[in-house]
Amino acid sequence: MSARRDALRRGVLLLLVLAGGVQANTAVEPNTRVPAAVMRYAPSGFPDRIVASPLQDGASSLAVSWRTDASVSAPILEIVVAGDSPDMGAPRRLAAASQAQATENGRAHQHHVRVDGLQADTLYAWRVQGDRTWSAWHHTRTAPAPGQPLTLLYFGDTQNKNVSLTTRVVREAMRHAPDARLALYAGDLVSGGDGEDDNEWGEWFEAAGALPTSMVVAPAAGNHEYFEEFEDTPRERRVLGAHWPLAFALPGNGAPGVQGTSYWFDYQDARVVVLDGTSALDLGTAQAQARWLDQVLAGSHAPWNLVMVHQPMFSPRQDRENRLLREHVLPVLERHRVDLVLQGHDHVYGRRGGRVAGQATPQYLVSVAGAKQYRLSTQARASMAPVAEDTQLFQVLRIDGQRLRYEARTATGRLYDAFELVRDGDGRQLHERSEDRIGPRDCPRALSPKGRGDRCWE
Repeated sequence: MSARRDALRRGVLLLLVLAGGVQANTAVEPNTRVPAAVMRYAPSGFPDRIVASPLQDGASSLAVSWRTDASVSAPILEIVVAGDSPDMGAPRRLAAASQAQATENGRAHQHHVRVDGLQADTLYAWRVQGDRTWSAWHHTRTAPAPGQPLTLLYFGDTQNKNVSLTTRVVREAMRHAPDARLALYAGDLVSGGDGEDDNEWGEWFEAAGALPTSMVVAPAAGNHEYFEEFEDTPRERRVLGAHWPLAFALPGNGAPGVQGTSYWFDYQDARVVVLDGTSALDLGTAQAQARWLDQVLAGSHAPWNLVMVHQPMFSPRQDRENRLLREHVLPVLERHRVDLVLQGHDHVYGRRGGRVAGQATPQYLVSVAGAKQYRLSTQARASMAPVAEDTQLFQVLRIDGQRLRYEARTATGRLYDAFELVRDGDGRQLHERSEDRIGPRDCPRALSPKGRGDRCWE
């Protein structure tokens, strides 16, 4: 439905511009920059959309995915310990598995390679093959052994206008955390389902820039990674979009029936577990994912346990209630005393969590990196702190032994929220950091009329 509304809105605006009723420079910016009938992101023999992702053990393995046109099948990845000489030495060579994909930009092949047997805390140089050509040599460092410091990034929804407005957030995040080795995306990377899905994925990769090849990327699937099959009919149902299983090479150790969109991995002193909230809410897998989550957390020996899911346990947006997640998943999170629950979906910022009997409870975070913004509910203002509207953010997490430091920063790098969790025996202390924070970010209601305006989007 949202896709049709967007298309209708663009058509109305175009008619108004042509009729002289609206100045062209005041029209709402389109979701992608690609003009009609232009193939900006057509696949070719040159490798693109290259992304490294973690496998189950981040210290000894990683996976790489990339795209070419359909002329390339089973290309090679080369990998070698990085050195200072332009002579890379004799690399290890691995053949990719290739899958075909048809899009509005033409037929493509997506290639996946899983690389194991790597050394911990080691900088590797690697490149991928196309049609008689290669990508650049990229550098990615494997996870350090447990006990060493780790920096990672967390982004909420990017979703809309990725090149136009997400690019600056990614670049600011990398400037603030140049030592980051892992990036977590909490779903809705693209808007999807609007007939220009491949353009949107092209823009997501363009906005990400060097990030997907300089660190490993772990995404969660959001509702916009799905589409509505048989929309507006009695047969309507959620179906995972064609891009998701091909764009990333993920561990494949997920919950029964949800292996492609749920997974877990160990990275230094953290176990990261990724859930599929859309499947839980709309496809009946909430109980299966909760049972699987219980087993994965019970088997964790990591000092820190992070869970990422697109839809929040406690929704900060008005009139949203993810009942099945709260009924089945929330008790597992609380029983295992998960440290952080990283979420998106609601296009605002909010944190819920505190102390019980002097010990920190799980911290439930909701954030948004992209342009699309919503309003906070009255309940969220009463139960979460801090909260924010009309604000693009990124998060930097630093784990160092018994301390986990969390920062939420705005698109311009200003500190909005910060706290520290400190292990104390079997307990966990929460220390708020109030210095250097900017003040609350609210969207004045006069600036947020119904519809997606240029300021304070509804």
